Amino acid sequence: MTFPKPSFSPAEPVAAPVIEPPAPAPRASHGSEIVRRAGATAAAVLPPLLTVLAILGLWQAAIGDSYGGLPSPVQVWTESKDLILNPFFDHGGVDKGLFWHVLTSLKRVGVGFSISAVCGVMLGVLIGSNRWAHRGLDPIFQVLRTVPPLAWLPISLAAFREAQPSALFVIFITSIWPIIINTAVGVRNIPADYVNVAKVLRLSPVEYFFKILLPATTPYIFTGLRIGVGMSWLAIVASEMLLGGVGVGFFIWDQYNASRISDIIVALAWVGLTGFFLDRLVALLGHVISRGNAAS
Repeated sequence: MTFPKPSFSPAEPVAAPVIEPPAPAPRASHGSEIVRRAGATAAAVLPPLLTVLAILGLWQAAIGDSYGGLPSPVQVWTESKDLILNPFFDHGGVDKGLFWHVLTSLKRVGVGFSISAVCGVMLGVLIGSNRWAHRGLDPIFQVLRTVPPLAWLPISLAAFREAQPSALFVIFITSIWPIIINTAVGVRNIPADYVNVAKVLRLSPVEYFFKILLPATTPYIFTGLRIGVGMSWLAIVASEMLLGGVGVGFFIWDQYNASRISDIIVALAWVGLTGFFLDRLVALLGHVISRGNAAS
């Protein structure tokens, strides 16, 4: 019995699927980019602006046009219009615009806070890296940091006998504690892997400080600096009320003695905005130095 010989026909080649490249995403036009940025700016500016307007409206509704006591926003504008619109006048002595009073206070804060920043970081590194220094100094610092700023003023006046160094000492002693505490916490929280790498590489103490310790603790340091600069601004305003001379604290106290409450409210606005500017400035510096790792 024979079977027919099978025959095979060559298979037809299968064409490979054609994969078209994805269409490029449409590029945002210049106009849409402007709209996006405008929307982001409005989202950042409008909420606080509306909040301020609501507060002013409630304040005006609560006070009204009654004279005596706390003035309304309309009264503040009427009575302190010249002070608001012309903060740069200088008639000699203490008769100056608010800009010059704030500038004088900022100079004092700059000197006192700079000293406290250097000393605070050094002491914080010592306490954070040395067990015996932590046991000996930390309890003392925890007690001293609870002393109010004005309580140091009589001590500073007795020690220095002059207003300027007394004010600088009050700024220093008030702002140094958060810098010390945050720096010490940052040093104690350095990852063990970083320390082991430093031992393997046999880094010198100076190399360890600049290459390991300082980069790892920068976010903690700048958190302390932001708290410290705010406390130093509080301290200088309070101390200038008692020390006298040119300064925003003296201006507030002088206007209180003259019963010009509207001028005090304007000065308080300057104090708040200046404090906000100082906080933002230190935060920006920390963001740049730590490459975005500092506390926002």
